[in-house]
Amino acid sequence: MSPPSPSPLRFHGGLPGALAPFVLFLGGVGALALQGAPDEKGFWPVLLAALMLGLLLVRDRTRYAETMLAAMAQPVVMLMLCAWLFAGVLGTLLSAGGLVEALAGVARALSLGGGGYVMAAFLVAVVVSTATGTSFGTILLCGPILYPAGAGAGAPPAVLMGAILAGATFGDSVSPVSDTTIASSGTQQVDIGGTVRARMRYAVPAGLAALLVSGWLGWRGTGVPVAGSVPGDGIAWRPLLLLLSPVGTIAMLLGRRHLIESLLTGIASALGLGLLLGLITWSQVIQITPGSYLASGLIVDGMQRAVGVSVFTLLLMGLVGTLQATDVLERLTAGADRWARTARGAESWMVGAVSAAVLLTTHSVVAILAVGEVARQVGARAGIDGYRRANLLDLTVCTWPFLLPYFLPTILAAGTSRTGEATGMPVLGAGTIGLYNSYAWALVVVVAVAVITGYGREAREWPPAR
Repeated sequence: MSPPSPSPLRFHGGLPGALAPFVLFLGGVGALALQGAPDEKGFWPVLLAALMLGLLLVRDRTRYAETMLAAMAQPVVMLMLCAWLFAGVLGTLLSAGGLVEALAGVARALSLGGGGYVMAAFLVAVVVSTATGTSFGTILLCGPILYPAGAGAGAPPAVLMGAILAGATFGDSVSPVSDTTIASSGTQQVDIGGTVRARMRYAVPAGLAALLVSGWLGWRGTGVPVAGSVPGDGIAWRPLLLLLSPVGTIAMLLGRRHLIESLLTGIASALGLGLLLGLITWSQVIQITPGSYLASGLIVDGMQRAVGVSVFTLLLMGLVGTLQATDVLERLTAGADRWARTARGAESWMVGAVSAAVLLTTHSVVAILAVGEVARQVGARAGIDGYRRANLLDLTVCTWPFLLPYFLPTILAAGTSRTGEATGMPVLGAGTIGLYNSYAWALVVVVAVAVITGYGREAREWPPAR
């Protein structure tokens, strides 16, 4: 006989009291967004304030604290933190080895102009984001290289930066090491490799459409006159060999090897290749300054990339956990049962619920984790398999944060556009860049068509078995 489930966590003021910490969090995030929105570290004080407000309003403070810690310590959260740390190291090694510059050099050497350069920039961003599993890192790596060079290629600025963001979005949505892939497959209790293979039936058509639309807009638009030097020409071939490392990592994951094993293998191979080819040196990998008690280098820098988002996620998961311990999710489940009596109804509810969660929390992973368990129960009762559920959640959260101007991806892209001033490329607004994110818009259409028509609902493998 299973033990009885604990009673819901109660707050003074009832439901408004339980929701008050989230209201404070959303208000704080909104205020910061209007002031330019800092990186994840800028949201830490807001989350601490929200957690303290919850502590003041809750009736059982000890249980509140224990609930918060239990939510932070979920295996899927720990898996994501490790993925961010290790993927950060892998991305730093690839960047230091000159991979992004080499890919950009290929595009320049092919003398691509206008729409051709826009399409090449999209593909470069796809490669980098798929390899590293991070859209943020891809924007910060590719933007400062590809955007200024667009002046010499005659690429329309807004279309070009939109294509870079679109490529970063595509890789983030299909990469086996992406945090949203890990969260969506984990909450739906399916393996990562199978989830990614099933996702291709949705992502590939959207990606092809995005590539063609970005190219068409690039040829239709008008570039800016060159007002400075564009980054150098020529191709550095040796850094391209570094692609073997992320390709091997992705192949291991698609072969159902463990995420941690795959990432650590990728780091080891990238480090070995970089040293063997002379692209990086041991002094770059780790540096100890005598007498300062400080360490630096590529390994430390790579892990530091994950600090901001890791702490933000831990704090936000603690806040979400305290809400989950109330009876709010039970009310949502009851409402879903009335609405989701068919497969289409259940899928509509899942897409709507995770959309609302990501718009409210501004964090894709936390949105998936917040509604994942309810989505699993609702979808399973409607006969929707785990891969389909995971992919609907994942693809949905890869739309709005990459389109709307108060999310970090569009804000980062806008900040990155400042690197093009030296070559005459204008500084762009977050809303403008999101408007030109062809892949995110294509995903909106694909998800809607999949839910309405049932496309992909029955097929469990892609490409379909003959």
